[in-house]
Amino acid sequence: MFTKNKNRTTLLKYWTTRYVSTLFIGLLILGVFSLWWIRHNTIENRLTLMEYTAAETADRIGLTDRRNDFNSFNRRLDDRAKLLQMKKPPELFITNLNGNILNARSPHRGRLPNEHPLQSLKKIPAKILDTNETIQKVKIDSKPVYVVKKPIMFEGNQAGWVVVVQTASQVTNVNQEYRFPIFLLVGIGLLGWIVIYFLSKKIVKPIQDVARAASQIKDGNYDINLNTHAKEKELYELLTSFEEMTSRLSHLEKLRAELLAGVTHDLKTPVTSISGLVQAVKDGVVSGEERNEFLEITLKEVNRLQRMIEDLLDYNSLSAGAFSIRSETCHFNEMVEDIVHQWKMTQNEDIDIEVILPRANIYRETDPLRLQQILINLFNNSYHSIDSTGSITVTLTENSIDVQDTGSGIPEKEQPYVFERFFRGEKKKLKVRGLGLGLPFSKMLAKALGADLVLKESSLQGSTFSMVWKK
Repeated sequence: MFTKNKNRTTLLKYWTTRYVSTLFIGLLILGVFSLWWIRHNTIENRLTLMEYTAAETADRIGLTDRRNDFNSFNRRLDDRAKLLQMKKPPELFITNLNGNILNARSPHRGRLPNEHPLQSLKKIPAKILDTNETIQKVKIDSKPVYVVKKPIMFEGNQAGWVVVVQTASQVTNVNQEYRFPIFLLVGIGLLGWIVIYFLSKKIVKPIQDVARAASQIKDGNYDINLNTHAKEKELYELLTSFEEMTSRLSHLEKLRAELLAGVTHDLKTPVTSISGLVQAVKDGVVSGEERNEFLEITLKEVNRLQRMIEDLLDYNSLSAGAFSIRSETCHFNEMVEDIVHQWKMTQNEDIDIEVILPRANIYRETDPLRLQQILINLFNNSYHSIDSTGSITVTLTENSIDVQDTGSGIPEKEQPYVFERFFRGEKKKLKVRGLGLGLPFSKMLAKALGADLVLKESSLQGSTFSMVWKK
């Protein structure tokens, strides 16, 4: 009995939630790395462009000796700042060798006096000029700044310095660079969630249909209709297998109902006959030869009833594994001939049965008693399917024993069920009484002997059952 768990969730919710969680973690890691990479590259690019600006300015001053035309340099620096995507352009200072600043911003540029924290700087600290590093991160007036310096060369001699200074906050402010990757990552995450939601929904639907169908079967309703046109191989196999299982269960349910009716009839008939015959003898209704005939018929009915009960017991024992296999090395040529001969002798009429043996002797490990049970069941089936002019052929090969008859054959629609327990064909129901356990019992015995029992072929010209050993 199944217990209901209130904490269970739907498959669609389960997978979409975990996919979104995995996607979010993956995009978060990717986003952090991407933003770090953008920040790193942006800072590198800004410092490189500042270095290029300083070098260009130093070259122009050295070549033209335009030491007093500072406005053009400042305007060029403002233009470069736009390329650097900084809110405030860096400060450009031209100094002598001692670091004294020679240029100053012109008021007409439209800046407030305190717009840049280093605008009022008068001298570049010596610690900046004395080092060999071109790009430095230092503190000026307690403010962290990036400093780029380049020497001014005039006629082969150094005449001063070009120093480009920008606050660290401006250099590292890359918020504008973050907008596109953030938008891209959010878009990918949203698109991924939508895609996995609809794909999961498409996959879950057939599973939900199977679950509902299983619930109907549990309630005894086998009339289900599944859409088996799924493109996915696994889903198609699931749906078709479930449909076939349902068809098989429906068929077994029908067999069960027929079994109850058949067993009741088949058991009741001999018991009624026995009761009537014994009562007739007891009451003296019959006497003499007729009395002996009644007793003989009673014994036949008792034997038939006993065989039916033994079939049930043997099948149940085999199903439960409560049987033993006693293997020994057997001469199959002689053994098959003996089994055929013994079976033929137990029949009340002469039967045309032929044994075809190979020239070479075949030896194999098997249980002769179990093999005899299988072959006798096959012989009985063949005997019941043939008429007075029919024949049975037993063929032994290295790996198989074939039992072929010239009977009426098994209808095609019944062939998939011949090894189902309690199954009996329509023709056989009218001709032979029994429980339909002979072939299922024989197949289980064959597997216990390391072989398989199959219906090799069947048509209007007859049927062939084959017991095949694994190579």
